[in-house]
Parts: sequence; C-alpha cells; structure tokens
Amino acid sequence: MAYTTLPKLLNESETAAALGVKRQTLSVWRCLKRVPLPYVKLSNRAIRYREADVQKFLDARVVTPGATAAV
Repeated sequence: MAYTTLPKLLNESETAAALGVKRQTLSVWRCLKRVPLPYVKLSNRAIRYREADVQKFLDARVVTPGATAAV
C-alpha cells in the first residue's frame, strides 16, 4: 500500500489514553486477538497504532440510544 503521506502513529500510552484504558489492556487485546484493533509491530517492544485505525475502532462502537438494532 503506497502512502502519499505517512499515517500518524500513536504509541501505546497515547492509544490507551485516547481509548480510556490501561496500556496493559492493549497488550491483553493483542494477545487474545478478541478486539479488532489493528497495530503496527516495529519490533518486539515497539508497538504503534495508526491514528485512523483507532478512530475507526471508536466509530464502530458508537451506540445511539433509541435506534433500532440491525438484525
């Protein structure tokens, strides 16, 4: 995939703060593969999250009270 500009990468602390969770929670999510939040593994210790992926993750979880649920 070619980028005209590189996506903004967030470190684990920034991502955890944006999502309101602990860094350890992100680690559990990655390990268990239950939460569909893509990440970039630069090395064994360097994990980054694309800002756009974090935004999509949040957008997919918006709940509108009173809206009819899709079946």
